[in-house]
Amino acid sequence: MNSLQDLFGLKGKIALVTGASSGLGVEIARGLALAGADVALLARRKERLDTLAAELRGQGGRSLAVQADLTDDAQIERALGEVEAGLGGVEILVNNAGIAPLGKAETHARKDWDSVLSVNLTAVFRLSQAVARGMIARGRGGRIVSISSISAQNGIPIFPTVGYAAAKAGVDGMTRQLAIEWASHNITVNAVAPGWFPTEMTLDPRYNDVHPKYKQQMLDRTPLGRLGQPGELMGAVIFLVSPAGGFVTGAVIPVDGGWLAW
Repeated sequence: MNSLQDLFGLKGKIALVTGASSGLGVEIARGLALAGADVALLARRKERLDTLAAELRGQGGRSLAVQADLTDDAQIERALGEVEAGLGGVEILVNNAGIAPLGKAETHARKDWDSVLSVNLTAVFRLSQAVARGMIARGRGGRIVSISSISAQNGIPIFPTVGYAAAKAGVDGMTRQLAIEWASHNITVNAVAPGWFPTEMTLDPRYNDVHPKYKQQMLDRTPLGRLGQPGELMGAVIFLVSPAGGFVTGAVIPVDGGWLAW
């Protein structure tokens, strides 16, 4: 490898990003496109996907917006068919879609528990499974990255998110197991564990920022003393799916300002 393009370039690769209608999913999609990948965008809010796809195409790459509910197996299969027909077989999958219903553990509603496990864990497995089948059939390997969370490894005192924490811990365990099972097919499986980033999930519209009370708690517990900034997550994802990350599998990489170092 003689250049940064050799190390981190993704030209000609077909990537699929879920939850690409907002927040970190948008950043990740832009990062993959910047590295040269053709990017399929999957979420439920089609208008937002169409806007982002047009932006990425305007930068010279190919991009496709696909609307789907990842809790529905039939919609997963249909979406992958659309991506393959429009761009080609998926070589890079980023499982980013997720929800975070709040509720104290002693009163956490069963419907919220079932919902977060369905979106944040079961859907990650079902999509990874479906994409991996195609990767195995084509015989060229592939890369899978799931977006986990610091809450998978440490309890979070700021918000009551027992279902979210359980689902993300499941993602970490599943990442390690899939890495072992699919290594013989040259499929690497990793996860990224973000700390606190201002996104739609954490912003309070009254302040156009994280609520001051919660933000201060985040800052107090983050050694770098700040929240994540735009662009600081995409680099980890690009590394894991690029030639430079080819010998990394079964890893969960924190991008958290040091939160998990305490």
